[in-house]
Parts: sequence; C-alpha cells; structure tokens
Amino acid sequence: MINTPAIDWLALAPSLALIAAMIGALMAAVLVPERWRRNVSWFFCLAGYAGAFAFAAVLFERSPHAHAVIANALFRDRYGALAAMVVSGVGLLTALVYYGEHSKLDRVGERFALLASAGGGMILFAQAANLLTLFLGLEWLSISLYVLVALERERPEAIEAGFKYLIVGGFSSAILVFGSAFVYGATGTLNLAQIAGKAPSGDLLLLTGLAMIIVGFAFKASVAPFHTWTPDVYQGAATPVSGFMAGATKAVALVVALRVLTVSFPNQEHLWTSAAAVLAVASLVVGNLGALVQRDLKRMLAYSSISHAGFLLLAVTAASSLGTRALLFYLIPYGAASVGAFALIALHERELGEPATLDNLAGFGWRRPLSGIALWIFMLSFAGFPLTGGFVGKVYVFAAAYQAGWTWLLVVGALATLVSLGYYLAVVRAIYMRPAAEEEAAAKEGPPLLDRMLSSAVCLAVVVTVGSFFAAQPLIDLARHAASQLLF
Repeated sequence: MINTPAIDWLALAPSLALIAAMIGALMAAVLVPERWRRNVSWFFCLAGYAGAFAFAAVLFERSPHAHAVIANALFRDRYGALAAMVVSGVGLLTALVYYGEHSKLDRVGERFALLASAGGGMILFAQAANLLTLFLGLEWLSISLYVLVALERERPEAIEAGFKYLIVGGFSSAILVFGSAFVYGATGTLNLAQIAGKAPSGDLLLLTGLAMIIVGFAFKASVAPFHTWTPDVYQGAATPVSGFMAGATKAVALVVALRVLTVSFPNQEHLWTSAAAVLAVASLVVGNLGALVQRDLKRMLAYSSISHAGFLLLAVTAASSLGTRALLFYLIPYGAASVGAFALIALHERELGEPATLDNLAGFGWRRPLSGIALWIFMLSFAGFPLTGGFVGKVYVFAAAYQAGWTWLLVVGALATLVSLGYYLAVVRAIYMRPAAEEEAAAKEGPPLLDRMLSSAVCLAVVVTVGSFFAAQPLIDLARHAASQLLF
C-alpha cells in the first residue's frame, strides 16, 4: 500500500484558484463565441485573482504558527500568505488594465490564461519549503511570462523581448538549479529548514551553491549588474505585462530570496548580507543613472524598478525582523504604484498610437486632469514623498538598515533618492509645464467600457498608494505578523 501525504487544501487554495482561472480562460478561447470570448476569459482571470486574494487572506488568519505541509513541500505561514495577497492584488489590478488596454485584442483567452498562470506560479514559489518546489514554482511563473511577453506576434519588439527574456531567464534558472545542486551535495537535503543544521561550516561546495543561488535570485529580481534584460523586456512587452512584472515578479523574487537566506543560511549571514549590500549599491547607482537619460517612459520605469530593487535589498541586508517588515510593507505601495503608472502609460499609448515618451506626454495633465493627478501621485510615491505609501516604505527600509548598523548604506540610499527626483519630477513637469503638441488635439478616446476598466484600476492603485500612508498601521501590523514567523 502506498502512503500518500496529507493534503492541506487551504494552503494550496490560492494557487488552485488561479489554475482554475487559467483552465477556464483557455476553455473560453476554444468554446465561447468570439463576441463573448474577451469578456468570459477576462472574468475567469479576474475571478481567479479575487479568489486567490480571499483564500490567501483566510490562510493568513488561520496560520498562527508556521509549519511545512504536504510532505514538507510548502510552508503554511503568514509570510507566504501575505506574499500571495500582494501577488493577487497586483494581478487583480493588471487584469483590469489588460482588459482596457486595447479596443480589440487577439488571442484574449491565451492572454488572460497566461496572466492567471503566472500568478499561480508566483504564489507556489512564495510558499516553497524545499529547493525542488522552489524550482518548480519558479519555472511555472517564468514560462508563463516568457510566452506572455512575446504573445503580440505582430510587434517585432515583443518577439525580441520574449527571446531576450527566455534566454536570460533560462540562464538564471540554470544558475539557481546548479546552486541548489551544490547545496544538496554539501548537506544531503533539499529542505530549506534542514539545510542550516546540516551545512558544514566553511564548506566550499556550500558557499559556491549559496553564491549561485544569490545570483539566480538577482537575475529574477532585476538587480544590477544582472539587470541588462529589464529595459528591453519592459519596453517590448505589452504595457500591462510590464506593470505586472514590476509589481509582482520582483516582489516574489525578493520575498523568497529573504526566506531562503534567513532559513537555510543563518550561519553564513555575514557573507550574504555583505553581498546584498554590494548589490543594493550597484542597483541604486545603475538604476537611477540609467533612468536619468531615458526618454521612453517604459524604459525609464524599468530602470526605476532596478533602483527600487536596491532599496528593497537594504531591507534584505538588515537581516532582521524589522527588515522583513520593511520589505513586506514596501512591496504594497510599490506594487500598486507600478501597475497604476503602467496603466496610465497604456492609456496614453492607446490614445496616440505610439510609445509613450517624455516628449509626447506634453499636455496629458490638462487633457485628462484626473489621470494626470494619478500619474504624479505614482511618481511621488516612487520618489518617496510624504502623503504616499512610498514615503513610509523608504523610511521603514532606512530604519531597518540603520538598526542593523549599515549606516553608510543610508547615505547611498539618500543620495539615490535625491537623484531619482530628476526623472520622477521630469514626468510631472512634462504633463503640466510643457505645451501640448498640436496632434494631441486629435487624441483618440477609447470605448467607454474600456476607459472604465482602466479608470477602475488606476483609482484602486491610487487608493492603495495614498491609503498606505494614511492607514499605514494596519499594513504594518500585517507585515509584523508575517515577519514574526521567519527565524532570525
């Protein structure tokens, strides 16, 4: 008789909801008449993310103690549940933006199915309790994103972006797998919680595996100097997909990296915190200087995301409960602002029929006053201005780094924030202080339903971005409960 492990269905529920959404959207692409296909496949995707968010919230409430389930394959804890809530929230907003991006979308069933599939892989990735499950979740989300980026075959830049992402992503996955193999060779286990107890001190094989794991996560989180794919992929992908990658992929990569490093390699903390500090400085420098010279808005936000990876790495460098809380909190306003900013770029591109740049953004704030206000709110949140959640997130991250003794990193972070004002405020200046181009008078209005979908996503993103400042304490409490279940 075969002994099968007990299945914790609640732990699997967020991923299963998105698997069901993926299947429903794919079936809609085949069975539903074309005139209804868009609405039905979108509904499945939206319902899947809403269900995943609800299940993750219930899982958070019902997981007072962290433990591994399903033959030690997944963690059932509040840390993974909060990460699932962040991914589900970003996915929910992205589904609204994706629906409202164009008046006509080809292969709509496949688009929404892949969007749901990527979210399911991210949630499994965030819950992984061993290196094998971690790799399965990583490949699940990566393959979905590879196809999603390249799905617009009529656009050569999308095909190019898909190939670049596939090649670099496959290479980074291989590095992560080899690192995991070295760790297994040194410890004889793939279980994250058992690696620390079986890791021989100073073992070269283990240290090599640790270095390769860090590099693999750095690729996925677009951390400098492993960032070179990011601007091209963000520019070539469909705009809502770029927003989803900025808000969700980076989130799960850094959340899982912190879990793996703190749970499996506490004895090597002095090594990986130093590595994280170096990568943080590189990301802050490259991201901010690269963004300063960009005219294309999507490339600018791509470099901005590299800079934010540097700020998030300050929390990882702290290697403390406060640092974990700072990381988890930071991801909430950052994810909302990312999706919201890319949603407005999608709106601008739809109106003009060309890529959004600082030059053709002129007059956007006068033509669409509410959208202009939303865009500068997102830019100010990225920059860390008060009255936005980005301010609280940056203060929280700086506090964690200061508490851990990384004072010099605070100086670098503060200088990076000052430099970032050069390009974030340039966007605000473009929409208000430059005269509108003559051709913008003929900007195309989208169908009312599509405008309502985009507007709904932007409004929700603004509420989260601003609300995370004025109602920061409940979110801080959520982050505190989640962080308490990691070992330090």
